[in-house]
Amino acid sequence: MKVFLTGATGFVGHHVAKALAAEGAELRLLTRKSSNLSNLEGIKGDSHVGDLGQPESLRPALEDCDAVVHVAADYRLWIPDPAGMYRANVEGTRELLRMAREAGVPRFVYTSSVATMHFRTDGIVINEDTPVSIADMVGHYKRSKFMAEQVAIEAAQAGQQVIILNPTTPIGPNDRKPTPTGRIFVDFLNGKFPAYVDTGLNLVDVSEVARTHVQALVKGAPGRRYILGGENLTLKQILDKMSAITGIPSPTVKIPFAVAATYAFFEEWITGRIRGKEPRATLEEVRMGRKKMFASSARAEQELGFRIMPVYPAMRTSIEWFRANGYAPAEPRAKA
Repeated sequence: MKVFLTGATGFVGHHVAKALAAEGAELRLLTRKSSNLSNLEGIKGDSHVGDLGQPESLRPALEDCDAVVHVAADYRLWIPDPAGMYRANVEGTRELLRMAREAGVPRFVYTSSVATMHFRTDGIVINEDTPVSIADMVGHYKRSKFMAEQVAIEAAQAGQQVIILNPTTPIGPNDRKPTPTGRIFVDFLNGKFPAYVDTGLNLVDVSEVARTHVQALVKGAPGRRYILGGENLTLKQILDKMSAITGIPSPTVKIPFAVAATYAFFEEWITGRIRGKEPRATLEEVRMGRKKMFASSARAEQELGFRIMPVYPAMRTSIEWFRANGYAPAEPRAKA
């Protein structure tokens, strides 16, 4: 099978590339001129230089392909000018779908996000059928992914073989950027997590997310959305688990959302707009945090053979990778 894969230089895409290669797929890997190619080391495939912001640059990579796996996305919770995010996430997806149709590519797997779901403040577990609209989306990243997902659904309704995957919060090694979730780990390891808010996430092993991308090419139903998740955990439970792994004390101070929002406001203005650096906290993150992102993966289990894995091993592997690659101090050696 010849597969054109976008996002292979990123966190999830790197693991998807490894999973596809392990199944013998012939890979064409999208890279940009500015891409850090470290995540492609050891992965057999042909690189194609292009950009989702310039869709026509992708057309040659689609020739003779059996499938497209579209993982690439602009994933940031703070961006000075969001126009580029919509151009990549929404218009890039729309154009890639169109060119795949024109090239006669039989299957298209689109990696969306659980961020497109409608979560609740009371922590009720949601699924793919929970009613949702764009009004439920907080911030530009969520809105852009929701809009892109609607484009993919419309393409499927028009007859294109499009399968939509919605990973929750993947964790594991090779989160080089790191992602917003990875920054939680890095900040905790560096002692920069003095307090927490009452929020919750669903953590999932990135390797299982990647394996299920391969399964979706064969088993996925066109137009169907599949949540790929693991354990539903409060932020405090996540921090406690990291503490158990590392011995670093877990924060005990819970701060109100109003305090977190005030801090994020000044971070955005001083660090973001005045200093031109990425703020450590954003108002978008605080607004998102008011809802517990708890989700069910029952559909993916039943239809794709997805497995809900214990999250503890993936957390340990992630911590070990961040330490080994200089994002945090090395683990202290035990005293003799």
